[in-house]
This record gives sequence, structure tokens and C-alpha cells, in this order.
Amino acid sequence: MHYDVFNGDADGIIALLQLRLAEPKQSTLVTGVKRDINLVAKVDTTEADTLTVLDISMAKNIDGLNRALDAGAKVFYADHHQAGDIPQHENLDANIDLDANTCTALIIDKLLEGKFHAWAIAAAYGDNLIAKADELADKAGYSQEQKEQLKELGTLINYNGYGAKVEDLHFSPDELFKALLQYPSPFDVIADSNSPYYQLQKAYQQDMELALAVKPTHQSALLGMFELPNTAASRRISGVYGNLLANQNPDSAHAVLTENVPCPENQEITYTVSLRAPLSNKQGAGGICGSFPTGGGRAAAAGVNALPKEQVEAFIEAVESYYR
Repeated sequence: MHYDVFNGDADGIIALLQLRLAEPKQSTLVTGVKRDINLVAKVDTTEADTLTVLDISMAKNIDGLNRALDAGAKVFYADHHQAGDIPQHENLDANIDLDANTCTALIIDKLLEGKFHAWAIAAAYGDNLIAKADELADKAGYSQEQKEQLKELGTLINYNGYGAKVEDLHFSPDELFKALLQYPSPFDVIADSNSPYYQLQKAYQQDMELALAVKPTHQSALLGMFELPNTAASRRISGVYGNLLANQNPDSAHAVLTENVPCPENQEITYTVSLRAPLSNKQGAGGICGSFPTGGGRAAAAGVNALPKEQVEAFIEAVESYYR
């Protein structure tokens, strides 16, 4: 059996999309919301199995990866997050690039020699690599209108991945992947009035209007922080809202806090945190978030799954101390 294991955001979906457009394959899809990254552990492999693993940290999946390799499975792995010590194993094909200006879909784009380059550019836009995506789109000869179309589609696919659970999303990531697999080009998605593009476009606009009405709870030259209420709309918009804020003020870090459902046992108030490093200094976010329990990520963008309310001030101090 073959398993396609991938992050449910734009980068993970589009990385797999390129591979399966190039090499159609019957597979079992293993994915989830964007923050559901310990996915390899969900696969029970045998010696006869193969796995493609995309856009999830190898360091976070090392136990599942080692079990799969020990079982004799063959694994193709591509990612741009924390890798840790990469196993030296004959059955592992590891394609890891930690450059802050790349993403998994761009890694796949190189391996496929640009066969579905427009999709890779859409993924880069969705992963908030705006300058890199603009550079690639200009080299490809796309017009300003086409660039904006790729940017919007990538953003909408990324927006769909955010939520505490799949039920928060407009499309489950596996179903969105299967729907997009019908389209060799992202421009084909936009040309089809019945594609997921239009449903996501309307929903995104509604959720973003709610977020834009929220005033910052902390604002300094180093950090802008915004707290969103405990709603599905907040959970959906939090990540792309953080990207929007980062692009509006590239010299500042930005944090979007979304209140979690209180724990029944103690009713403790916690927040899901999305942190964006300054676009002019794309480093440090993963280390800052990783210093808090349930936190982690990459240099340019990271998060904390459950930051207690009483630690918010400590989080602010950690961010501002780093970028001061």
C-alpha cells in the first residue's frame, strides 16, 4: 500500500498535487488541520508499503519515521521545517531544505524541473513567501493580474487549513486535495465557476472582516498582538491574518492569539498563538515559540498550541527581547 502523508495547508496540499499530477498513484491520504503535524505515527506500515511525507517536521515525526523504516517501508520525505538528526537509511529519500525563503512545494518544483511551476508559485504565495513568489512569477512571465490570481488562490488554500479540528474547515484537506487534482493549472481552478476557489473566496472575506475589526491588545515598535475570540471563524483566519499583518508592517513581529475552548477540568484560559517574525528579519520565531510548552515552528513563522493566559506577558517579553 502507498500512503501520502501531508500537511493540510497550501504548501502540503500543493506539494502533493504536483507529485500526483506528474505521477498519478492510488494512495491512502493521511492529513489533518495545519497544526496536526504528528502524522507519520498514524500510519501502520509493513515491508511492502511506501510513504510520501510532505511539509511536516521530521523532528516531530522521527518516532513514526523510524518505525516505518524499521518495518522495511520505503519513504520519500520533503520538508522545510525542523529536521533534527536525519536517519541514514537506505530506504529513506530525504529532501530537506531549511532556507527561510523556500517551502516544500518549491522543493518538489525543483525535483520535477518546473513541470507544474504555476502551482508551486501559488504555494509560495500561500506560505507567505511573497517576495520569492513574485520573483518566480516575474521570471515565468506572468502578468500582474496572473500574479494576483496565484496569490489569492494560494492564500485561500492556506486559509482553509487553519482550525482546531477538521470540522472548523470549509473543506477537509484530503477532500480539497482531491478536488484540486482535477486541475493541471491553478488558472484552471479560477476559470471554473464551480471550483472550491469561489466558496473559499466568499468565506475568507467574511472571516477577515471580523478579524480586521479587532484592536491590538499590545502594540510596540517590535510587536503587534491581536486576540481573537473562541470561534471557528477566528481559528480559520488566524494564520492568514498573521501573514496579512506581517506584510503590512514588515519591520515588526506579529502575534495572533485565538482563545481556546476552556479545559473542562480546570477552566484554564489558553490561547493558540500564531507568531510571524518581521519580514525584514525572518528568524527566531521557532525558537521563541519552542521555549514555551506546546510551541514550535520554523524561523519565519511559528506558534504555540496552548499558551496559558498568565504567560502572555512572558511571551511578549520573549518576543521583544529577541528582536530588540
